[in-house]
Amino acid sequence: MTLFGVASRWQSLRDARLNRHEIAGSLGDLGTFLPLLVGMSAQNGLSFASALFFAGLFNIVTGLIFSIPLAVQPMKAIAAVALTEGLTAPQIVAAGATVSLVILVLGVTGWIEWLNRIVPRSVVRGLQLALGLSLLMKGMQMVAGTNQWLGADSYLTGLVCTIIVLLLFFSRRVPAALVLFGFGLGLAVWTHPEVIGSLGIGVTLPAWAPPAWSDFVSAFPQAALPQIPLTTLNSVIAVCALSADLFPDRRAEPRAVAVSVGMMNLVACWFGGMPMCHGTGGLAGQYRFGARTNGSILFLGTVKLLLAIVFGSSLMTLCVAFPASVLGVLLAFAGMELALVCRDQTSRTDAFAMLLTAGACLGWNNIALGFLSGWAMAWCLRLGVFKVEEDDTKA
Repeated sequence: MTLFGVASRWQSLRDARLNRHEIAGSLGDLGTFLPLLVGMSAQNGLSFASALFFAGLFNIVTGLIFSIPLAVQPMKAIAAVALTEGLTAPQIVAAGATVSLVILVLGVTGWIEWLNRIVPRSVVRGLQLALGLSLLMKGMQMVAGTNQWLGADSYLTGLVCTIIVLLLFFSRRVPAALVLFGFGLGLAVWTHPEVIGSLGIGVTLPAWAPPAWSDFVSAFPQAALPQIPLTTLNSVIAVCALSADLFPDRRAEPRAVAVSVGMMNLVACWFGGMPMCHGTGGLAGQYRFGARTNGSILFLGTVKLLLAIVFGSSLMTLCVAFPASVLGVLLAFAGMELALVCRDQTSRTDAFAMLLTAGACLGWNNIALGFLSGWAMAWCLRLGVFKVEEDDTKA
């Protein structure tokens, strides 16, 4: 199958289904998408409208190319670094473009399999654990920063949101993030009724907003470097493996997925779009909620695209008014989702390398340095320089 063959794209559109299961499945990826999008818009000044526009556009393009409910997600390492270390919007965009260029080259040349071999999975899991814990702590700090027990934006609001998350965290019917997002919007409108009047309806398209060279230079070691192994493993290698398990007759190929990740950000970065990739969590989430064809992401992409075009930059007013206590719980929820993927490291050696990587990232307060430290230690373990005895006893 060629990546952009007209006949295959037409067949992909014919295979799409739109029913209540596909619509429910389209919501399965919002648990990560909404918290990180709202967080980077409210905290870092990322254009909500541009991010939503390109997320919708690439949902549609992805659906036409791959014929499966392949999610379009924020790049989590970049998002976590941006939210915890205060990157500017141009730096966020530059980091995403840099990662995408690297992934595009690796995919076209076939070197992506080589990179997957030299970066142990335990190190990638350590990065995800550190980033998840960073988001969790950031979210808790935002709730604590309200400095009041009662009110629309308070400790009590954070507690209510936490209860909602705990009740819906493993729900297959209702995404907790969607409920919290709606709750937060309701509070924003209640406490700032003027935002309704500021919502302009019209036709708005993303504006040209390229990052400067200095943004690329500063963002590479801080945010792009730790994202590259995550994208390689989670957005390309693992996605293709999961697609083969779930859709053996429609499996995604690594080269096509790598080109997809590369092209979407190399286009969006010049217009202030959010760094995006594919991911196993999104694919699994949409499948769990009922998605079986590309109809789910074609529907979701159309909704995102229409919202961005119709309301445009006025959507930022809602982000500014969004309660910090609700956003904090949303980010903490996204952090927990990210950290929980580390459960597959069951051997003591892998767990040791994972924890060392996570500890180095948090201890150095530098994700790139932590990644390099964990990578070096993992190879020392692999080569037998150090050994961790496996515990064969059972409790």
